[in-house]
Amino acid sequence: MTAIQLSPAAAESDVLLCKNDHGVVTLTLNRPEQYNALSLALLTELQAAVARLATDESVRVLVIAGAGKAFCAGHDLKEIQGHASPEFEKDVFENARRLMIALTRLPQPVIARVHGAAYAAGCQLVAQCDLAVAVPEARFAASGVNFGLFCSTPGVPLARNVSTKRAMEMLLTGEPIDAATALAWGLVNRVVPPARLDEEVLGLARSIMTKSPAVIAAGKKTFYEQIDENLVQAYRVATASMLDNLQTEDGKEGVAAFAEKRKPKWTGLDRSKIKSKNRQD
Repeated sequence: MTAIQLSPAAAESDVLLCKNDHGVVTLTLNRPEQYNALSLALLTELQAAVARLATDESVRVLVIAGAGKAFCAGHDLKEIQGHASPEFEKDVFENARRLMIALTRLPQPVIARVHGAAYAAGCQLVAQCDLAVAVPEARFAASGVNFGLFCSTPGVPLARNVSTKRAMEMLLTGEPIDAATALAWGLVNRVVPPARLDEEVLGLARSIMTKSPAVIAAGKKTFYEQIDENLVQAYRVATASMLDNLQTEDGKEGVAAFAEKRKPKWTGLDRSKIKSKNRQD
């Protein structure tokens, strides 16, 4: 199994921790005293780690977690204020944008493990993950408006997870919602007691890992390609993907196994057959 290595800068600062448990990689935001606020260094390390994971076929699922009391408090406003430079501010938000897009383009599914507060860009991070599991004590907020900063970028994935009215309520008031509300609104998949959080996250990961990695990767890519298209184009994208899927080894094996009433034997992930749209970052 390929070991996932963080960059020397991350190793020195420990802003991001990495653990590989038999193909389930957990990246832990490790700035507990700052409630895991997304500093430029942390954003940079997250991007680098995600890029490395994308090429590691031994990795099947990515989990994003937080150390300390909070999941993630959002951008590091103290760092931004300390630099007071439009160039620095642009660097921070461009890196955040690239990270969020990279998560959707990652072949492996991404699960947010939310054990505490997820505010502003932290809420954005949860919304951008493919799946999310939270504890009842977790809180979610698009809180930027409280500090004179409308959460425009967190609003991008938020509006793709919950209804327009609910997204606007969060964006306009900045008030937090509890985990039960986040579940009802569609921001998280499951809410479980803290003692069961890791078990639930791992259970989701293991369920995913029983499926063909090639099919999962291609299916995730298609999902994000079609979701913002109009209905006609969305069906064109999805139909083309289904037809490609049927011609793959795992597609043929799955159909055969269903017909023969047996468990399928997946061949593994062949990323060379997964084509991406030519989009600008």
